[in-house]
Amino acid sequence: MNILVVGGGGREHAIIAALRKSPKAEKIYAAPGNGGISKYAECFDVKATDVEGIVNLAKQLKPDYVFVAPDDPLVMGMVDKLNENGFKTFGPKANAAIIEGSKAFSKELMKKYGIPTADYQTFTDAKKAIEYIKSKNTYPTVIKCDGLALGKGVILAETEAEAVEAVNSIMVDGKFGKSGNTIVIEEFLTGPEVSVLAFTDGKTVKPMISSMDHKRAYDGDKGLNTGGMGTVAPNPHYTPAIAQECYDRIFLPTIKAMQAEGRPFSGCLYFGLMLTPNGPKVIEYNCRFGDPETQVVLPLLKTDMCDIIEAVYEQRLDGLDIEFADGACACVVMASGGYPEKYEVGKEITGLDEKGQCEDAAVYHAGTKLVDGKLCTSGGRVLGVTATGSDLTKALERAYKAVEKIHFDKAHYRKDIGKRALEAAKN
Repeated sequence: MNILVVGGGGREHAIIAALRKSPKAEKIYAAPGNGGISKYAECFDVKATDVEGIVNLAKQLKPDYVFVAPDDPLVMGMVDKLNENGFKTFGPKANAAIIEGSKAFSKELMKKYGIPTADYQTFTDAKKAIEYIKSKNTYPTVIKCDGLALGKGVILAETEAEAVEAVNSIMVDGKFGKSGNTIVIEEFLTGPEVSVLAFTDGKTVKPMISSMDHKRAYDGDKGLNTGGMGTVAPNPHYTPAIAQECYDRIFLPTIKAMQAEGRPFSGCLYFGLMLTPNGPKVIEYNCRFGDPETQVVLPLLKTDMCDIIEAVYEQRLDGLDIEFADGACACVVMASGGYPEKYEVGKEITGLDEKGQCEDAAVYHAGTKLVDGKLCTSGGRVLGVTATGSDLTKALERAYKAVEKIHFDKAHYRKDIGKRALEAAKN
């Protein structure tokens, strides 16, 4: 199989690494890819959001499958366009990708089909949203952009002043562009968060191993929300009993709801869950592999990734056993100083071998590029330094040992990835 992977971050690097393990994977292409990905796949300088450009590239390369990994092109309908041109794909069509593309849509879906989630109201008018917040007078409160905002369109307001400022910055100042024309205001849920990715062909859903993300920029869960500063898998809060409850009350009902709406979902569906005192509830859906959750889930996948892609596309996922290895995996994100706000790029990265790797770890490149043969930083999140182990302690030790060997100017990373998981595992 020749496969074209659309995207150019750490998630795509992890997907390519999983595909490369398959004896079926003959040639892998990436668009646009990045400095690290270029060591494992032939990269083409076509933006992931350039639907026409990707279709034309596919016509040129004639891949057996096109794996559309990021949210934006999925929501824009890249899969639809590729299918219209005769290409087999992995990823949902636009009418199913709306489950992430519109928070208002996903909340209405959950309400209609009785899928547990936080109470909410949707607004298109800033004044009315502020009136609602003041009338509720309950804090913290959660304010979300309806559309895509690079994982940063969720604001947790601790006070009335913060909530008013959030609404104005999103709806009046247009901080997130059109994504913030509609907002969802939700009740604040408490409990451990769990991320679960699931393969689905529109009828069958097969959850992967659970994971725990670390969204805040600094140690102790301080600072601004980011795209993710690290992850561990499995998540100790996600017991077999909870997994069964989530399957019965959330995962399967969601797939059935999408089917009933005439929007069958095929690909990878991400469930962001909160294990509340009143049971598991959905915080959010993503229409694709999470980033950096993918970096800890796929290294533990034992089943051939090419077999899974074929089974999903051919709607025969029910006949495939998907297995994961025992043990644990940890990913520490090395970011540019200043991320998620202003940061500099073009810093040379040292401590990696000619493949952009480090001993005893898998280094997934998120924001790197080759400049005169040297690897340099090109984004906010630069590397996902990942290691497996027989348990989480060993996986974390290996990951942090590798992090210490890698250097670039103003590199920033959290020192407490996995700490909450280790504490939970003890209890």
